[in-house]
Amino acid sequence: MIANLNQIIDQVSKEKNVDRAVLVDALEQAIVFAARKTFGQGRELEAKYNEADGQCELMMYMTVVADEALEDFERQLPVSTAQTIDTEVQVADELGFQIFYLERDRARAEEEDRRYGDVLGIRTARQQFGRIAAMTAKQVIMQRVREAERDVVFNEYKDRKAELVTGIVRRFERGNVIVDLGRAEAVLPVREQMFRESYRAGDRVQAYVKDIKREARGPQIVLSRTDDRLIEKLFELEVPEIYEGIVKIMRVAREPGERAKIAVASKDTDVDPVGACVGMKGSRVQAVVQELKGEKIDIVPWSPDTAKFVCNAIQPAEVSRVLIDEDNQTIELIVPDEQLSLAIGRRGQNVRLASKLVGWKIEIQSESKIEESKQALAAALTAVPNLDESVISYLFKLGYHSPENLLNAHPEDLAAIHGIDAIAAEQIQQIAYEVKKRRDEETRLAKERAAAEAAAAAEGIVESVIESEANAPAAESEAIASPGEEATAEAAPAVN
Repeated sequence: MIANLNQIIDQVSKEKNVDRAVLVDALEQAIVFAARKTFGQGRELEAKYNEADGQCELMMYMTVVADEALEDFERQLPVSTAQTIDTEVQVADELGFQIFYLERDRARAEEEDRRYGDVLGIRTARQQFGRIAAMTAKQVIMQRVREAERDVVFNEYKDRKAELVTGIVRRFERGNVIVDLGRAEAVLPVREQMFRESYRAGDRVQAYVKDIKREARGPQIVLSRTDDRLIEKLFELEVPEIYEGIVKIMRVAREPGERAKIAVASKDTDVDPVGACVGMKGSRVQAVVQELKGEKIDIVPWSPDTAKFVCNAIQPAEVSRVLIDEDNQTIELIVPDEQLSLAIGRRGQNVRLASKLVGWKIEIQSESKIEESKQALAAALTAVPNLDESVISYLFKLGYHSPENLLNAHPEDLAAIHGIDAIAAEQIQQIAYEVKKRRDEETRLAKERAAAEAAAAAEGIVESVIESEANAPAAESEAIASPGEEATAEAAPAVN
């Protein structure tokens, strides 16, 4: 063992930021582990670090038993033998022996072997214990230092979950990006990376701490660039009003790398939440867009009124009417014909994000399609006795302008409308069912025709390609023969 361990323990504790008591405890456990391995697993051993000497003292304890009750030679001592050591000892007492194993205590060890060698039974093993103790202590201390370092890192980052962190890309493992955060390494999994981004070693990465897991190899810090809350943290960084709590991001809907919508509200009536997030000449929102590598961000005002909120969410499209079905959590938006494609968005992205932002299913219809549906439904409803055009027109005003609307309505609600009784309400829903069934069948047949036409067109293209390839050699030989014929025709007049 090293002459004095105090300096080493203090140095390691300071450099590795590990509590000194942790290292001392590790050293004591290491000595006991090595002693049991050397002297026997059944020994009753205890190690205690001596701060004054800077060394670990080892004690071995044996219980005094009656001579005829001796069963365990490693833990028990017959009373007749024990009294040769201490005349006052009694059965059930415990005798403790300090085991000297250091080089400086060789003389004391030899004296102990001379006096108690036969009692302790460790005379031979003691000679090699000093070397084994030093090696074991070193290994255990290094292991405990690593564990303590991992614990320090975990304790440092466990409270930083849901925060924004910045690191440097160090390496790549099966598509995952390993990010250096300074005192720890984090992983940016493939599933949490934006598809348009690529990384190189040394690149700076700003990400959201999604999870922190305690694992055997050390704490695993999981980062994300696709989490919706990343946008919240980036805006909190750029917008003082959000950081101070004046403006709050109420909802976020995002398709990472492409587009996002956020709904914001203000606690102060004098502060415009949208303007605060946009910033002077769009400086604040552009900083977030730049960090997200060009992801478009729509900022809309939040409203507790669902109808108003959905109109804000579907921007930049304008809405003519909003029909809300609270039972089915569905909103139907009627928009002008020229606004339909804008409301739906590219590949349905705008309506999809708006639906996620509001939390309701959104269906969008153009005014012309609604008018056609109303005319077809009105013509069918005339079959109901005593149901005149004014009642049908009033039904449409109430929002029952499609078979689905009528089928989703409660019969009692329809019967409560002036001019409609319970029998008429039942007939209306039966007609709505038939109209929907007929329309669905027409839609199915139209899809089948379109699929058949597409298949026929594809087959025609294939046949055309095959035919052109088959005719290619003949056309080529004709092309080769033609110059010869022309040359002969030109040469004949010259002979004449």
